[in-house]
Amino acid sequence: QVQLVESGGGLVQAGGSLRLSCAASGQTFGSYIMGWFRQAPGKEREFVAAINRSGSNTNYADSVKGRFTISRDNAKNTAYLQMNSLKPADTAVYYCAAVPRYYFSGTYYANEGAYDYWGQGTQVTVSS
Repeated sequence: QVQLVESGGGLVQAGGSLRLSCAASGQTFGSYIMGWFRQAPGKEREFVAAINRSGSNTNYADSVKGRFTISRDNAKNTAYLQMNSLKPADTAVYYCAAVPRYYFSGTYYANEGAYDYWGQGTQVTVSS
């Protein structure tokens, strides 16, 4: 079992940047596929990005491609989401998620049902 804690959210102007962190408990972080999702007010939670266990393979939602970068540092038990060129439409609560799996399919891990563990979320607000 793993516990996830997000941080790094806040208020930023459009065009700005933020880096979210997801700190995981335990000593087997490298065994988990990690994902980031977000939920805007009145909307369903949606996929943002996912990364395989080694960090060598990633997948992104079309809406964030070229602006967001997912990464991980297994030695620090932390996953990251670097968000650049932020837009008001990016305003949401951002959640990290984890699942202990070996095989990575970008398409499969775009589904929130594929994940076993979730953090509590961190608010990102982008002003125009």
